[in-house]
Amino acid sequence: MQYLLMILAVGGIVAADQLSKLWVVNNIPLHTYIPGLKGLFNLTYVQNTGAAFSSFQGMQWLFALIFAVFTIGVIWCFVKKSLPFSTFEKWCIAAVWAGGLGNMLDWVRLGYVVDMINLEFMSFPVFNVADCFITCGCILLMASLIFFNREFWKDEKK
Repeated sequence: MQYLLMILAVGGIVAADQLSKLWVVNNIPLHTYIPGLKGLFNLTYVQNTGAAFSSFQGMQWLFALIFAVFTIGVIWCFVKKSLPFSTFEKWCIAAVWAGGLGNMLDWVRLGYVVDMINLEFMSFPVFNVADCFITCGCILLMASLIFFNREFWKDEKK
């Protein structure tokens, strides 16, 4: 039942990501913006052909390979229960995977990722909903593993 709920959550995250990108493409001209919350963010339509901070421009094959390896690893760990992840950590992994899937759909379909959230209060690259789930999922997963999951770090030698 837990995995069914995770699959539904992944579907919801991907849907939210893709719908937000569709709205931006249909309502904001490329490289222009519309105001969001003053002093916090605006919505800017950008096409990113790279990874984080526009690095690795034009290397979609690399992203596809990394996503495929990550997907196989997630399935292996969840099915074989080879690593002692807590339920919370599994949800974090699902969030990261959903964000990766949202961006992968853009790379396959468009050849670039649609980014739209531009922070006004700090200098930071434009990002999207999928990136939020990837980043927050990774941060929460690492925090949980470091501070709460002692079982994960046990060195079992047989």
